[in-house]
Amino acid sequence: MLANKRILLIIGGGIAAYKSLELIRRLQDQGAEVVPVLTQAGEAFVTPLSVSALAGQAVHRDLFDLTAEAEMGHIQLSRSADLLVVAPATADLMAKMANGHANDLASTLLLATDTPVLLAPAMNVRMWEHPATQRNLATLRADGVACVGPDEGSMACGEFGPGRLAEPEAIVQAILAKLADGPLKGRRILLTSGPTHEPIDPVRYIANRSSGAQGTALARALRDLGAEVVFVTGPASVAPPDGVQTVPVETAQQMADAVAAALPADAAVFAAAVADWRVTSASDRKLKKSKDGLPVMEFAENPDILKTVAHLDKGRPGLVVGFAAETNDVVENATAKRLRKGCDWIVANDVSPATGIMGGRENAVTLISEDGAESWPRMDKDAVARKLADRIAQALAAAG
Repeated sequence: MLANKRILLIIGGGIAAYKSLELIRRLQDQGAEVVPVLTQAGEAFVTPLSVSALAGQAVHRDLFDLTAEAEMGHIQLSRSADLLVVAPATADLMAKMANGHANDLASTLLLATDTPVLLAPAMNVRMWEHPATQRNLATLRADGVACVGPDEGSMACGEFGPGRLAEPEAIVQAILAKLADGPLKGRRILLTSGPTHEPIDPVRYIANRSSGAQGTALARALRDLGAEVVFVTGPASVAPPDGVQTVPVETAQQMADAVAAALPADAAVFAAAVADWRVTSASDRKLKKSKDGLPVMEFAENPDILKTVAHLDKGRPGLVVGFAAETNDVVENATAKRLRKGCDWIVANDVSPATGIMGGRENAVTLISEDGAESWPRMDKDAVARKLADRIAQALAAAG
């Protein structure tokens, strides 16, 4: 709950601004006081009257409003809240934040604050993927700014891809996590999950049976302990949780790129079942049966994401955790994997068909570290996630 919490909500310009009205209501349902700030561009999409009516107080709009300056200057306004939320956060607002511009009320508040900031980006897919926006995002993350979304889907402009504003409930969950007083408050944790799909042709691919259920459960557990979670997920059969920054990917190379972009982090947990190989020359059209016989495919190794991060000279997370899905000699193989990859922990499990673990609701894991192997009893995946999240919190606290 957000009782007695004060949220300064900055509404940027963009068609997604209409969702800010629902966000205000949902925050109030959680007990929060919402102080609205509406940019000039935002006024093109939602009216000050509608925002004010829902928030139950005046909308702040002008940097040089003398009445407001007399009662509460922009410096005080920027620091009187428990959290600053920018929703929608446009490419322009993100660029201003990343480069320290302060030419209107919103950008001035964001520059003058010493309060935590949460962004909910929303923009055209090409704007989101543009190198300048991604550079700005990396700068803001390095400055400690948290982010929720964007989601992937169809947009008002007719294009499809990442750039949709996260749903109001997801933003509320991210706010709850950001303001939680759990042991992971202020910690940024990178988590991979799900399978990867390596294309053979437009309709066929190499994959595995991972559902992504364990990774999703872990994302929820880390979020509930107050962590800022960056959730890089392949095409899993379970939906990602609300309140985390979800980065959807398809292939191992896309996952490697997303992981690199998400660093730095306090901890990195690699629960994804990444395909070891890819077809070197995937066909751009469906392969057909031929009288010449079976098609010949050449394979190449995919990037080793866990090993790469574990061996970083600069920017290595304080705790690097890998997963090992084995069908035989589980502890022996996983112990060897931990040493080979250079990670701190390995979470190992037996995924042979008789266990029903791969794609199932339960898991039985062994946590392997330099101290040895600790086997946990079989339990549902949510319970495994909570126990592992607690261990991560303890390890980060001990490390300082």
